[in-house]
Amino acid sequence: MREGIHPTYYKSRVTCSCGESFEVGSTREELRTEICSKCHPFYTGSQRAARAGGRVERFRRKFGQTQGQG
Repeated sequence: MREGIHPTYYKSRVTCSCGESFEVGSTREELRTEICSKCHPFYTGSQRAARAGGRVERFRRKFGQTQGQG
Protein backbone atom coordinates (compact mmCIF):
# COMPACT_ATOMS: atom_id res chain seq x y z
CA MET A 1 0.00 0.00 0.00
CA ARG A 2 1.20 3.50 -0.74
CA GLU A 3 2.09 5.76 2.17
CA GLY A 4 0.00 8.83 2.97
CA ILE A 5 -3.07 8.18 0.78
CA HIS A 6 -5.12 5.92 3.05
CA PRO A 7 -7.40 7.19 5.82
CA THR A 8 -6.78 6.28 9.44
CA TYR A 9 -8.49 3.04 10.42
CA TYR A 10 -10.06 2.97 13.91
CA LYS A 11 -11.71 0.43 16.18
CA SER A 12 -15.04 2.25 16.21
CA ARG A 13 -17.87 2.12 18.71
CA VAL A 14 -21.30 1.76 17.05
CA THR A 15 -24.25 2.94 19.13
CA CYS A 16 -27.86 2.15 18.21
CA SER A 17 -30.85 4.24 19.26
CA CYS A 18 -32.09 1.24 21.29
CA GLY A 19 -28.95 1.45 23.46
CA GLU A 20 -27.02 -1.49 21.98
CA SER A 21 -23.35 -0.82 21.26
CA PHE A 22 -20.56 -2.87 19.69
CA GLU A 23 -17.14 -2.41 18.07
CA VAL A 24 -16.29 -2.53 14.38
CA GLY A 25 -13.43 -1.34 12.19
CA SER A 26 -14.06 1.94 10.39
CA THR A 27 -12.50 5.19 9.23
CA ARG A 28 -14.70 7.04 11.75
CA GLU A 29 -14.11 6.91 15.49
CA GLU A 30 -17.78 6.77 16.51
CA LEU A 31 -20.89 5.70 14.58
CA ARG A 32 -24.57 6.11 15.50
CA THR A 33 -27.36 4.11 13.89
CA GLU A 34 -31.13 4.04 14.20
CA ILE A 35 -31.60 0.27 14.00
CA CYS A 36 -29.44 -2.78 14.72
CA SER A 37 -29.79 -6.56 14.81
CA LYS A 38 -31.12 -6.40 18.40
CA CYS A 39 -34.10 -4.19 17.48
CA HIS A 40 -34.70 -4.88 13.76
CA PRO A 41 -38.05 -6.68 13.18
CA PHE A 42 -36.49 -9.27 10.83
CA TYR A 43 -34.01 -10.46 13.46
CA THR A 44 -36.32 -10.20 16.48
CA GLY A 45 -39.09 -12.24 14.84
CA SER A 46 -41.73 -9.54 15.22
CA GLN A 47 -42.22 -9.04 11.50
CA ARG A 48 -45.42 -10.12 9.83
CA ALA A 49 -44.48 -12.71 7.22
CA ALA A 50 -48.04 -13.73 6.31
CA ARG A 51 -49.26 -10.33 5.07
CA ALA A 52 -49.18 -11.30 1.38
CA GLY A 53 -52.43 -13.25 1.66
CA GLY A 54 -54.18 -10.24 3.14
CA ARG A 55 -52.97 -8.07 0.28
CA VAL A 56 -54.50 -10.39 -2.30
CA GLU A 57 -57.83 -10.39 -0.49
CA ARG A 58 -57.81 -6.60 -0.24
CA PHE A 59 -57.13 -6.37 -3.98
CA ARG A 60 -60.02 -8.71 -4.76
CA ARG A 61 -62.42 -6.77 -2.53
CA LYS A 62 -61.31 -3.47 -4.01
CA PHE A 63 -61.93 -4.53 -7.60
CA GLY A 64 -64.98 -6.72 -6.91
CA GLN A 65 -63.42 -10.02 -7.92
CA THR A 66 -64.32 -13.29 -6.27
CA GLN A 67 -62.30 -16.48 -6.17
CA GLY A 68 -64.41 -18.12 -8.89
CA GLN A 69 -63.63 -15.42 -11.45
CA GLY A 70 -60.40 -15.65 -13.42
